[in-house]
Amino acid sequence: MMYLVRSLVLLLVLSSPCARALAQDYPSRPITMIVPFSAGGPGDVIARILGTTMSATLKQSFVIENVVGAGGTLGTNRVAKAPPDGYTLLLMHVGQATAPALYAKLPFDPVGDFSMIGLVTDVPMILVTRPNFPAKDLKELVARIRSDGDKTTYGNVGLGSASQLCGLMFMSTTDTKLTSVYYKGGGPALNDVLAGHIDVYCDPATGPTPHIQSGTIKGYAITSKQRVPTLPNVPTAAEAGLPAFDVTTWYGLYAPRGTPKPVIATLVAALQTALKDPALVSRFGELSMAPVKQDRATPEALEAFLRAEIDKWGRIIKAAGIEPQ
Repeated sequence: MMYLVRSLVLLLVLSSPCARALAQDYPSRPITMIVPFSAGGPGDVIARILGTTMSATLKQSFVIENVVGAGGTLGTNRVAKAPPDGYTLLLMHVGQATAPALYAKLPFDPVGDFSMIGLVTDVPMILVTRPNFPAKDLKELVARIRSDGDKTTYGNVGLGSASQLCGLMFMSTTDTKLTSVYYKGGGPALNDVLAGHIDVYCDPATGPTPHIQSGTIKGYAITSKQRVPTLPNVPTAAEAGLPAFDVTTWYGLYAPRGTPKPVIATLVAALQTALKDPALVSRFGELSMAPVKQDRATPEALEAFLRAEIDKWGRIIKAAGIEPQ
């Protein structure tokens, strides 16, 4: 009942002359972009690059706010409940699609409670191991894991994290079992790989790239369809013999449900302009990723992709025997 009342009030507010005037004047003050993860991580870095570039078009600054906790659902819920005026946005990764299968009582609808703006980037994952792991390539790595049963340890940054999802996809694709070792963040997990304390880790390319370049860890496969220029010697999973091992940490930009269509149109235009900006393209390239093509940086493309990802990850998570929390 309360949800229905809120929806009716929202409809009345958004159809008022005041709302139309708001849309015409938008933006007239700084915009907050919420990132549901800690400062310094891949999502935070992407948000700061994107916010800086979009601000040049919108003539307003972007304030990046890190709202951490509960696998990203705390920050996501903050945006779902924010006023639909275009001044509170969400930059969220693939966790937007996995949350329904991982949490029994989500306080928001990942699709219905948001106005889509567009996809931003697909960050490929890289499967790495401790420096002295006895496998020269991905084929030998899989064979070794199979022969060892569940003795191989795998770094995992927690429920809904990119590392967990990559591990689930790897085990599903190879029909293997890994023993998870949980960490509070990607930095500590990567440090333990470097120190040889855990065997395997799968992380967005932004993290392991410098260590692979320096030779301190070995990259076995990158989980995108093409190699990345910063790591030309790391094969794709398909090239290494595992084409079904295809997973990226994709990021989308969202506003609260009911944000006026003219405001959304303004944000879509600013996003598409930003993703063509040479400085952004260059900076993304340094981090082993690239902006999506223009036809994916749209509300329609994001919604269709999100729905497909919810279905895909729902099946994978259920098959892994993970019960919603």
